[in-house]
Amino acid sequence: MTKPIAMTRMIPSATLDAVRKPLAQAQGMPNAAYDDPALFEVERDHILGKTWAGLAFASELPQKGYAKPVDFMGLPLLLMRNKSGEINVFHNVCSHRGMILFTEETEIVGAVRCPYHSWTYDLDGHLKGTPHIGGVGVHKVEGFECSKHNLRCVRSAQWNGIVFINLSDDAPDFADFIAPLEARWEAFTGKGGLQQLRVAPSGGSLELTIKANWKLAVENYCEAYHLPWVHPGLNSYSPLDQHYNIVLNQDMSGQGSLNYSFAAEAGAALPQFADWPQDKIRHAEYISLYPNVLLGVQADHFFSIILQPQANNLTLEKLELTYVGDEACSETYAQTREAVLAGWRVVFEEDIFAVEGMQNGRKSPAFEGGVFSPILDDPTHHFHCWVADRYEAAAGGEA
Repeated sequence: MTKPIAMTRMIPSATLDAVRKPLAQAQGMPNAAYDDPALFEVERDHILGKTWAGLAFASELPQKGYAKPVDFMGLPLLLMRNKSGEINVFHNVCSHRGMILFTEETEIVGAVRCPYHSWTYDLDGHLKGTPHIGGVGVHKVEGFECSKHNLRCVRSAQWNGIVFINLSDDAPDFADFIAPLEARWEAFTGKGGLQQLRVAPSGGSLELTIKANWKLAVENYCEAYHLPWVHPGLNSYSPLDQHYNIVLNQDMSGQGSLNYSFAAEAGAALPQFADWPQDKIRHAEYISLYPNVLLGVQADHFFSIILQPQANNLTLEKLELTYVGDEACSETYAQTREAVLAGWRVVFEEDIFAVEGMQNGRKSPAFEGGVFSPILDDPTHHFHCWVADRYEAAAGGEA
């Protein structure tokens, strides 16, 4: 982790204070927070790394004995599913000379083997073999304990098919972190309702590359203000006046719709959560789980988006759709699932020009963070304040 830095040199404390003013008087985060490449690794270690950040979907490791390398903002990480089916996250480097262990995802046959000096590890990251460490044909040496040189583990947790990591190892327990959202959505899905969700063999995923900072994707997702102009199709059946703001707690905000409908009209009606209140059957909610996970719950399906920052001005959006129960994943509903995925693809692709346009706008010295609608931008302002607070903490209290 990088040490606290004098971030006031790039973002003055007065600017952060202006961000955290009441909504009607506040200004947004300044251009540097989006367009300065010097802040990219700082954000990794002090913004995303200090809390629970989304890393990957569990479905990306389809079987036991599987490994997948992931670049997390320049940090080489490794997901491995062990013989029991558990997923752990490690630093993707051999403990001997720091060689990268995996460059491509693969099924592991036998042991994890470093391609440099052939040191081997089991699927739980334990160092098992050190060939010729004591000279030719001598595979052990006095005073060297393999148990002290296992792969370095990254604190991780799984929830609803998402693998989260906490690089700093000091975030609150994940169960406490996610509890407010679970409690809110239990009113829709019933107790334990999200456990009914399944990954389907089709109509389940897409990836989009956006030439913009990851925070702009979060901000855009938080609010419905842009619907009439950016999403005319969506706005035709779920118009702006059918949306409401959500500020759930310090780590979550977003919006809800009173009139979600397109999945049910795409073909054979999908199975729904059995406990979803019938008087709210068209309700849907879309929550930004800070820092980089976007979630959407509807009566008949759920989606998750992990924002993977690639650079200060480049983000990979990975979406996974899940459906209610095994029957929803059958061939009977294949056409409907594909229609649901196609519908969301249209919506998320429509957002690209807006998010990229804002990124390009951050190069203008005439823009100083902008202002907020005192009615419609509350969730977005909430996220700005969250970011400002973490910038202040990263500066060691200077901001």
